[in-house]
Amino acid sequence: MTRRDATANPRTTLAAVVLVVEAGLAVLGVWFHYGMTAMYGDITDVAAGWGARVSSAADFGGPAVLLVVGAAVIAVLVTAQRWARFTAVIIPVLMVGALTAVTPVALREKLVSQYDDTPQCVSAESGVTGPGSVAERESQRAFELVRHVGHFSGGGGSGVGGCDRQLLLTEEVDVLRHYRAALPDAGWRVVEDDARGLRAERDGMAFEVVVCGRGGVVWAGTTDLGGGARCRPEYG
Repeated sequence: MTRRDATANPRTTLAAVVLVVEAGLAVLGVWFHYGMTAMYGDITDVAAGWGARVSSAADFGGPAVLLVVGAAVIAVLVTAQRWARFTAVIIPVLMVGALTAVTPVALREKLVSQYDDTPQCVSAESGVTGPGSVAERESQRAFELVRHVGHFSGGGGSGVGGCDRQLLLTEEVDVLRHYRAALPDAGWRVVEDDARGLRAERDGMAFEVVVCGRGGVVWAGTTDLGGGARCRPEYG
C-alpha cells in the first residue's frame, strides 16, 4: 500500500462519517421545518408559487440548510473521491427540494387543525344562559345561514356586542363580490355596500364584512348594533 493510499483511506472514512451526519441533519431539518410550519406557518402561502415556497421554506429550514451545507463543504475538502463529493453536494439540493415540497402539505395540515370553514362563536367555555351566551348562539346561527369563503380563525370578540372573526384567504378571491351574491341567496337584504365592506340584515340580525390586508373580518349581531366588523393592525 502506498503512502497515498494509506492517507486516502482515513480521509474516505472521515468523509463517509461526515456524509452520514450531513444526511441526518438534512432529515431532521425537513422534519423540524414541517412541524414548525404546521404550527406557525402563514396559511396564505398554501397556493403560493415556487419562489414564495422557497422563501417560506427558508423561515424555519434555513438554519438547518446552512448546517448541511457546512457538512457538505467538510466532506468535499477531506476526500478526493468523486462519489463522496457528489453525494455531499446533492444532499443540500435534495433537502431544499424536500423543504419546498412539504411546505404546502404542512400548511394544509394547519388549515385543517386550526381554522374553520364557518366562523365559530360558541366554544366549550361558552355558558348555557346569560345575555352573552344567548348572543353568541344568535350570532352563530346567523353565520351558519351564509355561504362563506376563505378560512376563519378563533380570534376575535364574542358576546352581547356580536361576534367577529378574521377571514383569511389562500388564493385570490373578491370577498365582497362573493358576499354580494351569497347574502341575498340566503335571504339577507344588503343595506350598506361600498368598496370597503357591506352590511346585510335578516330577521333582526345583521351581518357585516370588511376587507383587510390578507382577507377580511366578518361580524354578526343584532340590527341595533353596528360597526362590528373592523380591521385590526394584526390583520394587515
